[in-house]
This record gives sequence, C-alpha cells and structure tokens, in this order.
Amino acid sequence: MPAPLPDFLEDLGHGIYAIDTGFQRPRFDAAYLMVEDGRAAFIDTGTNHAVPRLLAALTALGLSPDAVDWVIPTHVHLDHAGGVGLLMQSLPQARALVHPRGLRHMVDPKALWLSALTVYGEAEMQRSYGKLVPVPAERAEASHDEQVIHLAGRPLRLIDTPGHAKHHHAIWDARSRSWFTGDTFGLSYRVFDVAGRAWILPTSTPVQFEPDALKATVQRLLAAEPVAMQLTHYGRVGGSEGEVQRLAAELVAQVDEMVAAAQALRHAPDRHTQLRDRLLSGYLARLAAHGHTQPAEAADWLAMDAELNAQGLEVWLERAAP
Repeated sequence: MPAPLPDFLEDLGHGIYAIDTGFQRPRFDAAYLMVEDGRAAFIDTGTNHAVPRLLAALTALGLSPDAVDWVIPTHVHLDHAGGVGLLMQSLPQARALVHPRGLRHMVDPKALWLSALTVYGEAEMQRSYGKLVPVPAERAEASHDEQVIHLAGRPLRLIDTPGHAKHHHAIWDARSRSWFTGDTFGLSYRVFDVAGRAWILPTSTPVQFEPDALKATVQRLLAAEPVAMQLTHYGRVGGSEGEVQRLAAELVAQVDEMVAAAQALRHAPDRHTQLRDRLLSGYLARLAAHGHTQPAEAADWLAMDAELNAQGLEVWLERAAP
C-alpha cells in the first residue's frame, strides 16, 4: 500500500495534485503539480516560503527534482510567482514559461518587488514573500496565445487571459477538461462550500483590473466546455460543465455589481471606506443566499479581499475617468 500523502498535498485525479503553499492561512493559496509518465510541471508556485513544500511534494510522489520540465506561473503576482526563481534553483531540467508581459519581471524582479510594495507595504512584503530570486534568462521563455506545449506527450494549451492582470495566461488540460485559471476565474474558498457547492467572487486586486476584458476572458474559458476550474485561491471547483457555468454566471454578475458600486461612489469624499464596506456587505449577502450561516467567520475571511478589491476598483476608476 502506498504511503499516505502529506496533509498539504491533494490528489485531484488525472495526474494533478494541489499543493497548499501555506501562504497566509490553510487552503488559501494553491500551487499545482502535474505528473505524466514520470515527468512533471508546476503551475503557480506560491511564494519563496512555499518552495520546501513543492519539493516535498515531488518526494512524496517518488519524483526527483530533475523530473520537472516546466514551471508555469499564471501571472507574476507574488502569491502565484514569488517562488519561481528560488524553486528553479532546485530543478535543473526545468524551464519557466511566463506570459510575455511578465517575463522580464521573472528575470529581473526589482520592479515587481517595488510594485507589490506599494500595495502591501514593507513589513508585509518581508513577512509574506521574502527576497525575490531572479530566473536565469536562458531558462525562461515567453508564452504566446494558443501556444501548445507538451508534458511527456500530454498537450497543454495556453491562452492570453486579461482582466485581472495584463500579464496573465491560463492553461488548458484536455485530459481533465479543466483550466488552470490563476485569478481570472475568481476566488473560491473551501470554507464557504455548502452541500458540496462552491461560492465564488471576483478579484480586482490592483493595478490592472479591466471588467470588460475579464468578462470576455470568462466567456473564452467557457468556450472549451470545461468540467472544472483549478483556482489558485483555492483548489478545484466545478465537477460538471453545468456547475462551471453556474459559477461563471455568479462571477460575472458580481463583476457588474462591483463596478456599479464603484461608479456610484466615484465622487464620495470617503470613497475607499464606503466602497470597501459595500463590497463586504454584498459578499456576505450573497454568501447568505448561498446557504452559509456563519457571517462573522465570513467577514473575517473576506476582509482583505474587500480591501484589495476596493483598491483595484479605485485604480480602475481613475484610469477610466472621462
């Protein structure tokens, strides 16, 4: 009988494993490990602090570090890609495949660090992310829209997916009929599952949120008729094409609701506070309709998302100002 997997490693079937990176709190931030015929790929890595878990996942599955062919961050926000450079130091055969708008930030992460610093502040950056390690330029390459790569013959298709960030791509795996969506298909925390049904919300985290682009991206993802979405925050959602469609409709409705709230408060003197509070109230109302019965717990979980989404909406408002 094989040894049980570590608590942070979940077998999702089809050779796909979710790794809880340990970022912020349990089951908040996932990296994915795909295994095919003894070869492996990481999709998203979490932060530098996640690297020991990623390497331990290989060991738990009987794989050596030189079995990894690809490291593919969905985009270069640090909770998805902060550990890429450090991880690559332990993976001698791996290449990093990065959206073309994000590639330079993996090779030289100084600007990436400074951008995140303006959102999170110095203390949080040091606590949560640590020093960024550059990826050697000769081991990194840019993806392109409709690119197909192979993992031991298993095709993986990449498409450009703007809306959350301009440097975002998603990865389609035909074997599992699922997308690895990064942040383009929103956030869905397992603590909010009710009777096996997930609840989802968009993320407009600064600084490149574009609601129309995001809605177009969601429709493009749905065109593949997926039965599941592999979210970084957190885990696999769906289970059927109909369930994915339901989640997509919920996501798009909330994008419109968030945008309307931001526009209504455009000239409010205390705009940020009002917008943050309105977002949180809206999330709690939708969660109650979903059947979740612990609003205090939900408010605690969603406080940071409401804050960051309000910041992102305000950046969008200023950019879209007539």
